[in-house]
Amino acid sequence: MKKLLVVAMCLAVIALPLTGCMYLKHNVNGGASGGTQISERQWYALFGLIPLGQVDSAKMASGATTYTVESQHTIIDFLINIVTGYVTIYSQTVTVTK
Repeated sequence: MKKLLVVAMCLAVIALPLTGCMYLKHNVNGGASGGTQISERQWYALFGLIPLGQVDSAKMASGATTYTVESQHTIIDFLINIVTGYVTIYSQTVTVTK
């Protein structure tokens, strides 16, 4: 019974970051009209307080006047953050659909 409780607690600790995933969607001039997607990774230090570099969604849209910007923590980000989280570096994916 103790082993089952320990396994359940370990799974809960591992799954905890999945419940707090952030998703932000922003439509520019009505949103995307096509299906072309471009993704880049945004990096942060000190638990997200200091951005490292900058992802420019307007440049990613490359002149499109209507597009959608989505910012989220994907499964790949989660796996990367497991390793880089020990030095407080985190990532998230920014996707522009035009």
